[in-house]
Amino acid sequence: MKKSILLLMSVQFFVYLGFGIIIPVLPEVVVAQGFDEMHVGGLLTVYALASFFTAPLWGAYSDRTGRKKLIAIGLAGFSLSFFLFAAFTESLAMMYLSRVIGGLFSGALYTAVTGYVADLTDEENRNKYMGLLGMSIGLGFIFGPAIGGILGDIRLSLPFTASGTLVLILLIYAMAVLKEPQRKGEAKKRAIVPEGAGRLWGYRVRYLFLMSFMVTFLLAGIEATFQLFQIHKIEITPKQIGYLFLFSGLVDAAIQGGVVRRVKDGMETKVIMIAQIVTAAGLALMVFTGSLFWAGLSLCVFTAGNALARTVLVSLTTKESGGRYGTAAGVSYSMDNVGRIAGPLLFAWLFTRMPDGVYWISAALAVFSVVLIILYRRSNKTLREPAA
Repeated sequence: MKKSILLLMSVQFFVYLGFGIIIPVLPEVVVAQGFDEMHVGGLLTVYALASFFTAPLWGAYSDRTGRKKLIAIGLAGFSLSFFLFAAFTESLAMMYLSRVIGGLFSGALYTAVTGYVADLTDEENRNKYMGLLGMSIGLGFIFGPAIGGILGDIRLSLPFTASGTLVLILLIYAMAVLKEPQRKGEAKKRAIVPEGAGRLWGYRVRYLFLMSFMVTFLLAGIEATFQLFQIHKIEITPKQIGYLFLFSGLVDAAIQGGVVRRVKDGMETKVIMIAQIVTAAGLALMVFTGSLFWAGLSLCVFTAGNALARTVLVSLTTKESGGRYGTAAGVSYSMDNVGRIAGPLLFAWLFTRMPDGVYWISAALAVFSVVLIILYRRSNKTLREPAA
């Protein structure tokens, strides 16, 4: 069992490493080929769209045919997406195709892996192993941009060739090690509209769902435009951007591991409001970038606020769900994905028209989002059980 769990953690790590690895390289590729900078947002958005809308279909397929088979299909397709991007960096249409394929098969891997773990574990230890998968996802997000930046500094296509090769090796190892688990239930399908979601929107937890969208929307927008902005400001290289994202990822981990656990029950709304103000400060600081140090400082301030808001928000949402944890998680996931789809497109579009203005506008949105928490606090329509 431990060998299987470690392998599944590796799969999740590489899926999200693959998502992160493109962040410091994609803007450089788009600029180097002379394409409109708007396509940076478009290439990030089509990946999220493909993953989001096909994940429920993959979940149903996994329930019918088995987890191991879908993991093999997912790894093969995901590897193909990297090789396609590496081979066709001069073709905008092929880059879009590779991103669609990458999103399509990342959705397959997510549903197959979570379904496999659900089959492999019981109620008592499932949270533990799902938590390990979550840790692998976080590590992928932290190290992906760093690896992409370092390898991209050698050759822009190298990060994709290396990732495709590693995923192929992982495919061979997975087929040798994994055995089809005994079916215990359904795969986690990540439904687009979770069953029972309508009822939750009638209560004050809806403000937390909207805040979830805003937090992810701002994060996805930064991922799409930060490097483009720094290329204009200080001619930043992929290697430098990779190191900045690595350092900000460590800040994210420190916030989640050291600060969030000290937030006491009842203090969540105050912490989220403070976090959004910190987020806005980080966005505003980006406008004044004049050096690599300042770029890193502003990114880390933004990351600290965003990580704090994101994590505490998840905790508060579960408390406010009235025991409907699965439904609330499904709605939050859907709102996150809408933010990840809309953020890159809107930020990239704004950036092409007002490079400095995009960060002033996003800082204003971060401050304005505090209104959602104020509305939440003033509402009495709660699903929470009364305190003893």
